[in-house]
Amino acid sequence: MERIVAKFGGSSVADAAQFRKVAAIMQADPRRRILVVSAPGKRRPDEAKITDLLYLCHDMAAMATGIDEPFGLITERFTGIAAELGIDSALPGLLQTFRRELEAGCSREFAVSRGEFFCARLMAEFLGAEFVDPANHILLRGNGLVDPVSYERLRSRLADESRMYVMAGFYGRNRQGEITTFSRGGSDISGAIAARAAGAILYENWTDTSGLLIADPRIVDNPRAIEEISFREVREMAYMGASVFHDEAILPVREAGIPVAIRNTNRPEDPGTRIVPKLGAKALTSTEIAGISGLNNATMITVEKSLMNKEIGFGHRLLGIFLQHNISFEHCPSSIDSMSVIVLDNKLRGLDQTVLDDIQRQLEPDHLNIEKDLALIAVVGEGMVRTVGIAAKIFTALAAAHINVRVINQGASEINIIVGVAAGDYEEAVRAIYRAFVPEESPTA
Repeated sequence: MERIVAKFGGSSVADAAQFRKVAAIMQADPRRRILVVSAPGKRRPDEAKITDLLYLCHDMAAMATGIDEPFGLITERFTGIAAELGIDSALPGLLQTFRRELEAGCSREFAVSRGEFFCARLMAEFLGAEFVDPANHILLRGNGLVDPVSYERLRSRLADESRMYVMAGFYGRNRQGEITTFSRGGSDISGAIAARAAGAILYENWTDTSGLLIADPRIVDNPRAIEEISFREVREMAYMGASVFHDEAILPVREAGIPVAIRNTNRPEDPGTRIVPKLGAKALTSTEIAGISGLNNATMITVEKSLMNKEIGFGHRLLGIFLQHNISFEHCPSSIDSMSVIVLDNKLRGLDQTVLDDIQRQLEPDHLNIEKDLALIAVVGEGMVRTVGIAAKIFTALAAAHINVRVINQGASEINIIVGVAAGDYEEAVRAIYRAFVPEESPTA
């Protein structure tokens, strides 16, 4: 039987009404047999997330401070959902056991994992499904990556294709047997692991938006949704700062060639965005670009020296200085007598003057310049390599908006073009590029 794995984020399981939407979505397609959930999210903007309350409970318990207030909020959320759904749940007893574990000094990662644990238990009770505890099946290595043995363990647990399973997201267990969590947003990874383990035909990621957007909606008003995008394009956009999909969650399904669908729990009729291993010919010919993303916090250090191309190892020595200070770089555009290194400010960590001093001393450049407040914008699309005039469109749009381009960089794969502009021009540059590629919608009659 073909199976679909559906992961529901925090906003999708925030209250009883959202639980009912999840049930309706699962019942709408009999192939949806495996469900992965996050901890309940906010019901309103001023409310704390369950995950944040769990961190608070652990920290207060560690200081021998009473946890009545935050723990009471957690209990109210879960028992309130159960009561509204009419479930005679085992959660009250589990919550009290957990409180004793908190007060006895359980680990921080164990404490925070209970948001997903309790949510999955409650969802399994509501759907009449089998609860799956990832701690028994997902093994995480010391570097935080998934041990491949996890796929076989989980495959055996999910073997009965006639059953429905509900698995908690966000955590697994390390080799010492301790609960270990992924980074925040890591339930996306859990869903991808389950999809690969089950040999799913599709991994659905249900959230509160109808798919991925071509540009940041905080910058561009009502940007168009992306219908189909490749794994490579998503990775490029995520790397350049777009909040598209948890980067590590791409890996398990990408390796297995399992497509991903980003869907809206509140609007299940919307098609959403499909992330695929390889774009079809139609998608490549109909879309010039996949999306626009950017980073507004970069610094560029430029070294100029006559005949640097004749100095064997010059680039190695320059980048070695950044290595010495444990600073990773983003891009390294160069010409015959100059070489620039672009670094994100949070990775430079205020070491700019130290780096400049080392470059001056070790490389003796003719000129050394640092440019701060730089923004990087990536225009991403696999179809760009087959389309004449993409670069012309970008630079014509920026020129028309009176925006000066400080950096131009294009990789050999031609999946993206990166331009650098002054940080103050960042948002207008994104809007100008978006307008160049996405025509305005005609007003409806």
